[in-house]
Amino acid sequence: MASGNSGTRTPARERLLQAANELFYGEGVQVVGIDRVIEHAGVAKASLYNTFGSKEGLVCAYLESRHERSRDRITRTLTRFRSPRERLLGVFDAQGEAFTDPAYNGCAFVRATAEAPEDSSVRRAAEKYRTWILELFTELADASGFAEPEELARRLRLLYDGAEQAARMDRDPSAATSARHAAAALLDAAPLRESRH
Repeated sequence: MASGNSGTRTPARERLLQAANELFYGEGVQVVGIDRVIEHAGVAKASLYNTFGSKEGLVCAYLESRHERSRDRITRTLTRFRSPRERLLGVFDAQGEAFTDPAYNGCAFVRATAEAPEDSSVRRAAEKYRTWILELFTELADASGFAEPEELARRLRLLYDGAEQAARMDRDPSAATSARHAAAALLDAAPLRESRH
């Protein structure tokens, strides 16, 4: 929030995003009205509309910030692994870090799009994140030498999605570990490209 008497105030954009993150992620995009976000952020209503244009604009910015945080967490975690195959499995380790956070409340993108219209910018923001996850799995599967990296990536993303749902619905922070084991079995069974010498 704002930093009281220190003379420096957090910009309205950051305060709105922080408030949106706390309220939208904790309670839901549909449930939280714009007035609550404005009150929680301690800004004027005009600040929200001047900065984001609408509630939908704020929701998209909130999802983009969640995407950035997820990407940063995954990228940081993957630096611990040497081979592309280890990094493929390491994505689930990064996911597990999120699950152990006491504030974990499921996938922000699934929750935000649950009632969003099919052609909304909210859905497009969520799709951007899902595409990024699929491309990451595809890139790592290809670098690992798998014969069908795109198909393998789709299967790995299914495990990733399932782990998120289990972590939230079953309150099971070990879901990422289970998904990692299933992913390892999937990698063991997946055909490698034939080397051409």
